[in-house]
Amino acid sequence: MKKFFYVITIQYLGYRFHGWQKQPNVKTLHLMVDRTLNFIMEGKRFKSLASGRTDAMVSAEETAIELFLYEPIEDFEAFLKLFNRNLPQDIRALTIKEVDGKFNIIQNSKIKEYLYLFAFGDKFHPFCAPILTTVLDDLDLELMKRAAKLFEGEHYLKKYCYKPTDNGIYIREILTCEIVENTIYSANFFPKKSYLLRVRGKGFMRNQIRLMMGTLIDLGKGKLTFQDIEASLKPDNIVKIDYVAPASGLILKSVEFE
Repeated sequence: MKKFFYVITIQYLGYRFHGWQKQPNVKTLHLMVDRTLNFIMEGKRFKSLASGRTDAMVSAEETAIELFLYEPIEDFEAFLKLFNRNLPQDIRALTIKEVDGKFNIIQNSKIKEYLYLFAFGDKFHPFCAPILTTVLDDLDLELMKRAAKLFEGEHYLKKYCYKPTDNGIYIREILTCEIVENTIYSANFFPKKSYLLRVRGKGFMRNQIRLMMGTLIDLGKGKLTFQDIEASLKPDNIVKIDYVAPASGLILKSVEFE
């Protein structure tokens, strides 16, 4: 039986969802996407696969899913319109294109870019909570900026994996890691200044970006030193890395297939 393969890019606000992956008795993004597909395709057979999972409360500016069908989609524009009309308000489909059977959304090489949005030094408007993390203390931002660059390149990142095993692959390459002023997201209730940790790479481990951000926050507060961060990137170090920054500040900015 002939199969048809499509890649759909989507974006979502993750704040009210228990992550991407389907789980019993909770509302997840994959559940809502599949429910909507099932409704608009009136029970026809399909399967959907994501390019990767996001954790509870993490958002995505642009990610991708692969859709496997047994009948072709004749009109992409009409399909997207119908899909969006029936998706919940906090999920939106952006594009759709056909791919061949060789394309594998999980195995195909891809570069992901993540942003972590934060502000510090005050209690800010509650409306910020879904996408921006507030740190009440003052932070040494310049020191954090310098330390963020330490993550660039190939390093031993076992300390930056949540509950690592003894047989994981912990030598990973980070293409970009920087803290910059936020000029991407704005709202009239945002603080005057907010910042972004921007990280690009091929493969990320569980809670890696949030552990990196948490460590940089601890550095900014004076709980860790610049030398601690340097040491944490080497095997057999004894630096304690355990602060996982809140999930709601994390945004999957883009997924590029090579």
